[in-house]
Parts: sequence; structure tokens; C-alpha cells
Amino acid sequence: MYQALARTPVSLASRLTLENVRHAYDGKESVRGISITVQPGEILCLLGQSGCGKTTLLRLIAGIERPSAGRILLDNQVVAGPTDFVPPEKRNIGLVFQDYALFPHLTNLQNVAFGLRALSAEEGRSEAMRALERVRLETHAQSFPHALSGGEQQRVALARALVPRPGILLMDEPFSGLDSRLRGSVRTETLNVLRDARATCIIVTHDPEEAMRLGDRIALMRKGEIVQLGTPEELYRHPADLSVARFFSEINEVEGEVRQGRVHTPLGSFAAPGLAEGTPAIAAIRPQGVELRAPGSGTRGRVVTHRFLGELDLYEVAVEGLDRPLVARRRTIAGLLRGHDVGVHIDPAEVLVFAATGP
Repeated sequence: MYQALARTPVSLASRLTLENVRHAYDGKESVRGISITVQPGEILCLLGQSGCGKTTLLRLIAGIERPSAGRILLDNQVVAGPTDFVPPEKRNIGLVFQDYALFPHLTNLQNVAFGLRALSAEEGRSEAMRALERVRLETHAQSFPHALSGGEQQRVALARALVPRPGILLMDEPFSGLDSRLRGSVRTETLNVLRDARATCIIVTHDPEEAMRLGDRIALMRKGEIVQLGTPEELYRHPADLSVARFFSEINEVEGEVRQGRVHTPLGSFAAPGLAEGTPAIAAIRPQGVELRAPGSGTRGRVVTHRFLGELDLYEVAVEGLDRPLVARRRTIAGLLRGHDVGVHIDPAEVLVFAATGP
């Protein structure tokens, strides 16, 4: 059970609107005409590989960079545009950086209270202590950041960003410095804090699983543009193209040709809605959709690799007509070892079909 925590004062969440926002470094565009609206209280994850423009977009929203074209609005106020620019300190935006940016010479309580200069010392201390209680670090109030673990430092940085009650909170790869053992629990705690504070939040990440865990919606970016925007389920189940499908899960790519509305492959035929007769196509098969049964049924295959991975095992199966082994992720199948023959069956619900358009 998750214990009841002190409540963080609720923020007056802002709506963020970007209208055809562009930005260039030395004449090379890093953000290319992005338009998006983030609703008050929504958590949006900006997802993509390094260099796709997601951190630059975050810096534009924060006011650290100026757009070369387009407008950025907080609620109905234009904070960046052709003739308008509101400096970062006047945007009511909270920031959490990759390295947390805590002051090493200040206690954790002093770090959290640092942005509360408008309050009296006693009021600032009280607000900061409440924020530390919300992230379960009140017993470390008088300690210094170096005495904390990476996950604890991240929570101090989160408390500091939320205590002024920002309308929007921006987080740039906030969990990248944590080891895999800590990452899951810290993400869960952070999500609880964000939901409780109700601030509009934008999180930059390169990790698809992290984006699906945290985001109400995901904006997948590529080469400075938003390739697809939607809920985690929409992007996973209905990817806009093969590259999006590859980003969200490992897939087996099997070539085929469309005939009578289906793509025909060595593993069977699958529905190919919207693709014309004779179109070369790719059947993208997720590993969990590959079932291994007794030989003599389905498509004949032979196990060439078996790796125990804990909850699900990895099997690689050679199938006649395929250039490379088929990857399957299944619960351990008793007695099934390398060299054994199997019958390969494909779950159609785990197959996506795209036109073959090259790499």
C-alpha cells in the first residue's frame, strides 16, 4: 500500500499552446513548425532519439531560447512571438534538469526554499518543509545534497520546482542518471507527486517505456518534427509508420506482397487495409505474437537460440523462406531447447502491416 503523504499545494495549471514554432542553430533547423496544445493538468512526454529537437523545444517553452518563427502562449498570453518575448523568470514555469542543479552548499530545505524570496523566511521555510514532506524527505531537511542518493536528490529537485506552484513544470530527462533498480520506484513516486500538484507537465525522455508510464499523451519527435501525437495506447497499437512501430517495441519484419487485401508471407497472410494490389509490404510481428507449438502444425521452424530472461524467455527460430531467425518471447516452454523442431503460429492481433518503403 502507498502511504498517505502530506499534500503539496495545488498549482493553478496553465494551458500551453505552440503555433508553428521553429528554431534554427547556425542556419540548420532543429524545430520545424511544431503546433500543439497541452491542456491544464496534462502530462505530455516529448519522446525521441538524441538530436531530434525535444530538448530544444523544452528550452523554447522555458524561454531559454527564442523561436525563429511561430508563437508560444501560456493560457492567452503570448510569451514568445514575432514581437513578444517574456523572460524565463516571468513565465511561472518550473524546471527540473538532468543533473538536478542543487546547490551543494545549501541544505535540502534551503534548496527547496530558494525560489520563495517573496515570502518571509518563516513562511518560506514552512512551504519548503511541506514540499519535502510530500516527497518523503522531511527527515533529510537539514542534510546536504551530497548525503542523498541519486533518487533522493531527484525528489529534492522536484520539490524545489513545485514549491512556487508553477503553472507549467518542465522536466528534461529527469531519470537518466538513476540506475535501473531505482528508476521504476522514483518514476512512480514522481507521478504521484505530479498528479497531486496538478501542474501541467512536459517531460523529455528517450525511453518509450518511461513515456508510456508517465504520459497522458506522447509526442514522438523525429528530425525536429512531431511524427505522431496521441495516448500511449494509440502510439503502440496504431503507429503512424514502421519507424514508430520499431521505436515502441522489438519487431520481426517479414516481407510480403499484397493480394486481395492481405499481405502474403512465409508465415501466413495478414490483413493489409488501405494497401493497393501488388504493393510490397512489411508484416511487423511483435515477439509476443509468435507462438511455438508441437511440430506438424503451423509453419515449420527450428529453435536456433534459447535464452532464459526471467519472466519471459527469448527464442530465435529459423523458418524456411525467412532470411533471419524469428524472435519469440514466451514463458519457459518445458523441454524446448536449441535444435528442436516447432510449429510456428502467429497471433494476428500482434501484427502490423506497412507498405515497404525502404529502411
